[in-house]
Amino acid sequence: MANRTDPAAKSVHGTNPQNLVEKILRSKIYQNPYWKEQCFGLTAETLVDKAMELDHFGGTFGGNRKATPFMCLTMKMLQIQPEKEIVVEFIKNEDYKYVRILGAFYLRLVGKPTDVYQYLEPLYNDYRKLRRKNPDESFALSHVDEFIDELLTKDYACDIALPRVPKRWTLETSGQLEPRRSALEDDFEEEEEKDEDDHVLAGLDTLTLDKDHRRGRSSPRERDRDSRKRDTYKYRDRNHDRDYDYDRGRGRERDRDRDRDRDYYRDRDHLDDRDRERDREYHRRERDKDRDRHWDRERRRSRSRSRSRSRDRRDRDYDMPLDHKKRHRSHSPRSRRRSDKDVLEEHRSSRDEPKKKKEKKEKKEPAADGTDHPDPEIAEANRLRAALGLKPLK
Repeated sequence: MANRTDPAAKSVHGTNPQNLVEKILRSKIYQNPYWKEQCFGLTAETLVDKAMELDHFGGTFGGNRKATPFMCLTMKMLQIQPEKEIVVEFIKNEDYKYVRILGAFYLRLVGKPTDVYQYLEPLYNDYRKLRRKNPDESFALSHVDEFIDELLTKDYACDIALPRVPKRWTLETSGQLEPRRSALEDDFEEEEEKDEDDHVLAGLDTLTLDKDHRRGRSSPRERDRDSRKRDTYKYRDRNHDRDYDYDRGRGRERDRDRDRDRDYYRDRDHLDDRDRERDREYHRRERDKDRDRHWDRERRRSRSRSRSRSRDRRDRDYDMPLDHKKRHRSHSPRSRRRSDKDVLEEHRSSRDEPKKKKEKKEKKEPAADGTDHPDPEIAEANRLRAALGLKPLK
């Protein structure tokens, strides 16, 4: 009997109001000691006292997925189905924030789309802090406007699937809902009214100044004297104004450059550490690339320099006459240090060199059939092979 819906309650979205909560979560709520002890026999008037004692909100928590007191009271409201005026008073209550979000959550479950937008959107201006109980039994910080935004934009809240609500612009186009009016529009209108009043006062001040000036005008003779004085110093004033305008223009350029530099360095200071590290790494890589290119260029230069030096030396030696080469060798420091014995040996070798050439010329070329081979066995075999018409052995 304690878990049955009030017989006088009406169906919501075509079903029993308690069926808006999933069956598993509903059974968890029925087994909760808070539901059995604190929610038994509650009415719409006594439920307010229990709601004022709430100090957090949430769905289920812990390993057994126990329901929070906030969910138990929501289930009780679905069971007894309080009147709409009582729910609206819950939402308009500014002293107890958990009473306010309890009424907003209940209205989101059972209310019409127009009522949901009408009564929940003003709560966007409530920035009070809330304690949300997470499934791991820890608490997280939240705010009233965040919970209202979750109710209006998401499909799940506090482990309950929320009924579908049309988009606001569809209700506006169909004429069921008026365009939303921001709470800041009144402030903007007040500011505009103040600006208009300031402009009116400024116009009145200028009118009074013109009247005073007309009253205090001098006589024609004094005006003529003043005009002659102005004509006397006209040229000098013109030059002075030109110099002043030029200096002022240069000062403006200097101020503009100074402001630009200040903005640039301020933007650099506002960069986070990751951007600074990225810039530092980029410049480091660029320096390494420049250094590598420099060393490669120097290495190629040195290689080409040594190659050209060796080529010049080879060309010089090739173009030099033989007697000049000998003379160059004889005048070298190494040749000067040679002894007389070395000179005699060189002279003998140069004298015997023609004889050796003659002997080489006089030597006969070896026979093609290999019969004159120094080894007698090979020579005999070659003679036999020549008789048979075979190639000689080498």
